[in-house]
Amino acid sequence: MKAFMDKNFLLETPTAQHLYHDYSADLPIVDYHCHIPPQEIYENRRFENIAQVWLGGHQVLADGSDYYFGDHYKWRVMRSNGVPEEYITGDKPDRERFQKFAEALEMAIGNPMYTWCHLELKKYFGYEGVLNGETAQEVWDLCNEKLQNDPNLTVRGLLAQSNVAMVGTTDDPIDSLEWHKKIQADPTIQITVAPSFRPDKALNIRKPGFADYIHKLEDVVGRKFACVNCVVKALDERLQFFVEMGCRASDHGLDYIPYVETDADKATAAFKKAMAGEPLTRAEGDAYTTYVLLALGRLYKKYDVAMQLHYSCLRNVNDTMYRKLGPDTGFDMIAVTDCSATISSLLSDLTATGECPKVILYSLNPSDFDMLGTLMGAFQGEEVPGKIQLGSAWWFCDTDDGMYQQMKTLARLGLLGNFIGMLTDSRSFLSYTRHELFRRLMCNLIGNWVENGQYPNDEKALKKIVEGISYYNAKRYFRL
Repeated sequence: MKAFMDKNFLLETPTAQHLYHDYSADLPIVDYHCHIPPQEIYENRRFENIAQVWLGGHQVLADGSDYYFGDHYKWRVMRSNGVPEEYITGDKPDRERFQKFAEALEMAIGNPMYTWCHLELKKYFGYEGVLNGETAQEVWDLCNEKLQNDPNLTVRGLLAQSNVAMVGTTDDPIDSLEWHKKIQADPTIQITVAPSFRPDKALNIRKPGFADYIHKLEDVVGRKFACVNCVVKALDERLQFFVEMGCRASDHGLDYIPYVETDADKATAAFKKAMAGEPLTRAEGDAYTTYVLLALGRLYKKYDVAMQLHYSCLRNVNDTMYRKLGPDTGFDMIAVTDCSATISSLLSDLTATGECPKVILYSLNPSDFDMLGTLMGAFQGEEVPGKIQLGSAWWFCDTDDGMYQQMKTLARLGLLGNFIGMLTDSRSFLSYTRHELFRRLMCNLIGNWVENGQYPNDEKALKKIVEGISYYNAKRYFRL
């Protein structure tokens, strides 16, 4: 029987162990998509206790509204164990909330949360034991003592000891990027902290709050919009500002990727209806969104910004809890959508004029992996190896099985050696152990192929592939 999460955890063969320990483990991390607040990097926040880091909490905003922040992966684990909501997003004491989580974690055999938590406890706190209801007090005391006193456990300390080279935050076009400016002006911050352009609210024309958001965008650029090209021009101005601040990627979180035959007149007609508060049909909304997506794609090509497309998530499906807690609180699920024709049409239009940018495609539905794996092969280009990427296993897919499936798909249908690797997609500064987990799985997969005689034991080639996926491909792709 193997020891629990030892040095060679998940590394089943001598070749896998060699590839991980000698070529992958110590390379820097390029976290090109995450939700880490740049303010906390600049202020070098120190957390009071492990519940703050892991479970987040609740605060009342200046406008009197409630805001719930934290790791909704963990919240779902607690709900699945029957924990009352008052211990999850409520105001119960942090020690009691942590106890409830520890008791739930014990039941999470086979869940990636079990692995993530113990990797974090081991890497950042030196804890070699197992977290459960009986050890919760021991872990609570150890973690909190270190969080309060260890200089390596401030936000910047965590980034440094995780060997993070780049953080790609997620930022709205109307954001002032105030904290990015402060970070760039601070010579003591050595890592690259780059904003990422996330214009979802300007695209989601059929969702509540669209008109209010457009008015905010008008205020930022200092003029009113009469047509869809006014919106595009404003987004262009904001994107140029983001690029000046070091932006290397955009991100689009869409329920589905639309594509319909459209033009400025159709898109403007839909825009005017939405601004007047009139309901739109799906076809009308898609005419607007398709037009703006195409325009943004051309801009991303112009400014050498990678276009990330996340789709196939059905959000806020529990209406009762959505009304109580708002979005991003753990009530989302995988959607079943067929976007094969629309994504290919979108890329085909951009390619026809030589304006297709670098594109990273993520579906939350693993059933789409093969489709995306074949689609990307139709649109590769000479600008950079792997111009069109099958994005890493995302959200509900970033399990052992999901990551293996994504990498095997990419290997079968594309070139795994040009993969830009893992991201955290996280709001937690402890989540960099997900890169460790990914690298272990990647080295194990490749090591098994070598041991099985499916790839030669070519040291030079294996080193290039493993180091590329771990770090160098992303470094090249995002121009670090």
